Amino acid sequence: MRLLSARWLAATAMLALAGGAGNARVTRVEILSRTEIADGRAFGLAGAYEKILGRVYFAVDPANAHNRQIVDLEKAPRNSRGEAEFSADLCLLKPKDMDKGNGAVLFEVSNRGGRGILRIVDGGAGADEIGDGFLLRKGYVIAWLGWEYDLDKTGERLRLNAPIAHNADGSSIRGLVRSDYTPAKQQDEMPAGHFLLGPAGGDSYPADDPLSGKNSLTVRDTPEGARRVIPRSEWRFAHSVDGKLRPDPRYVHLDGGFQPGKIYELVYEAKDPAVSGVGLAAVRDFLSHLKYDRNAAAPVKRVYAAGISQSGRFLRHFLYQDFNADEQGRQVMDGVIAHVAGAGRGSFNHRFAQPSRDSQPMSSIFFPTDLFPFTDLPERDPETGERGGLLDAPAKSRTLPKIFFSNTSYEYWGRAASLIHTSPDGSEDAKIGDNVRIYLLAGLQHFSEPFPPAKTLGNSPDYTAQQRHNPNPVQWYWRALITDMNEWVKDGTAPPPSTYPKIADGTLVPLAQWAFPKIPGVNVPRDVLLAYRLDFGPQWDAGIVSKEPPGVGKAFSVLVPQVDADGNDLGAVRLPELQAPLATYTGWNLRDPSIGAPEQRISFLGSFIPFGRTAADRAKAGDPRPSIAERYRSREEYMGKFSEAARTLVRERFFLKEDLEAILERGEREWNELAGQR
Repeated sequence: MRLLSARWLAATAMLALAGGAGNARVTRVEILSRTEIADGRAFGLAGAYEKILGRVYFAVDPANAHNRQIVDLEKAPRNSRGEAEFSADLCLLKPKDMDKGNGAVLFEVSNRGGRGILRIVDGGAGADEIGDGFLLRKGYVIAWLGWEYDLDKTGERLRLNAPIAHNADGSSIRGLVRSDYTPAKQQDEMPAGHFLLGPAGGDSYPADDPLSGKNSLTVRDTPEGARRVIPRSEWRFAHSVDGKLRPDPRYVHLDGGFQPGKIYELVYEAKDPAVSGVGLAAVRDFLSHLKYDRNAAAPVKRVYAAGISQSGRFLRHFLYQDFNADEQGRQVMDGVIAHVAGAGRGSFNHRFAQPSRDSQPMSSIFFPTDLFPFTDLPERDPETGERGGLLDAPAKSRTLPKIFFSNTSYEYWGRAASLIHTSPDGSEDAKIGDNVRIYLLAGLQHFSEPFPPAKTLGNSPDYTAQQRHNPNPVQWYWRALITDMNEWVKDGTAPPPSTYPKIADGTLVPLAQWAFPKIPGVNVPRDVLLAYRLDFGPQWDAGIVSKEPPGVGKAFSVLVPQVDADGNDLGAVRLPELQAPLATYTGWNLRDPSIGAPEQRISFLGSFIPFGRTAADRAKAGDPRPSIAERYRSREEYMGKFSEAARTLVRERFFLKEDLEAILERGEREWNELAGQR
């Protein structure tokens, strides 16, 4: 990657700055660096690419009808035009000659400030972020923008600089903030912010008054278990620095230490909330800028947004709150791929929101994540009588995009995914809109990890499981889904039909009817993550939380995919690994006893449970599943079945023909690892 000349950089930066003035909501685009990708080599017909790093500046009018859903925007500081201002980090990959591109931007909603789409789709890693260049060869502009204000200060992350809300007299706004965590090992202190994949998950609001009687710390054994109050004399807001314990409003120190496998919950009062909802407006206005301002740094005709996990929930939230209409009412996103979001939205637009929060089996419990409504078309909550649909607002504003809701097996256990296509009571399948496709990509966990797998992720004890994690790859699905979306929007070519388990045909069932085989040494889940009717207080409809922890009402009915005799999910898009199996691949895994609570599911991971190699191996283990040797007489027979399954997925347009060679190489590698040469 070569840095371009300073004179050329300055000239192009000025052009970009001037281009921003054409769109009143994006007031300025500041280019900090502009570099050639791969030393200027051509990527197919799209030619050479460049990478732009910069910052985008915004100004939004609180009185505009399309901004009124932003909580506390009217309490943010105003410029001379009465607008609230904020800014966000930008990363952009674009063809140097935009006329050679395909006219579309693939915008990845950044997950906690990161950039993952190139690694997942193109196989990029480390310094080689481009991988095989698939997305570049297809001519996409690829973009990321900071939208989250609560990121910790470590690493190279895309951040949002959000305004702070104050009362009309300029005084501080105060409110309750909640945090919870389940450590994997005993430790004396924990950060107040979200503890995700280590302490760097999210920054936190500091305690306003560390000695306030409103601050409390409790502990419980299970999500629904009774809370036990930890005496105030046993804990304090403090942090150890150079071996000395010092007061710190962002850390909690507990005498005797936090114990592994226990759920600790902290509630405290904070002040000066960020207007977190401007992150949704930043995404809206930046994409509108690319789509409607011909002087933008990378003008496009079509906008596709992809979100994974947290950022998939962001996209569901974005649509629900009508952010797909810009300040002029124009449609912004033409296509949306919300992946592994389950039934969730998130803490993206309320007072003292913590966008980094999610919902896991043993942490981030009872946060505003899985909230009614869940289905795209209107549904009725039989418990409350409430009616609504996830897409009611964009349907009314006539800004509905084409949408893929794709989930893996994990989300049916850990993200209440069945609720996006059933009634709230789990009694019947729900109807789906013509602009929506729902896909269960079976035999995958929340994110793909290398093969052969291990029982933990890297050096993180928090993800130490009883079984090896599920290693199946999602890469080839992603390449096909992006292609299908482009053809749907650009050419009107309908994508593959929705494929997911259903109540009507018995492939979606209550946990009590789940028929997983009894495999020696394999413990199975006792429960599934549920979505609850939560009460955050009387001002919740206005985006203000006054009740922490919230009142917890009756749970919605969450169902799971039924399985075949091997324990692999039915009623779904099935990888060749499930159609010509060498193992059982689940969407669940349990916590290893070494990290506590071994009866509970572990976050994000599925299980990989190989078949015995021979009939003798199977008989010795007492495994009810036929062995590899009993299924396939030879490597050639196995590869023939694997190949036919892969080619069928190509015909169904869940795989691309150009990826067949790599897919078959993966199948052969799995055979060599699990069966050996025969």
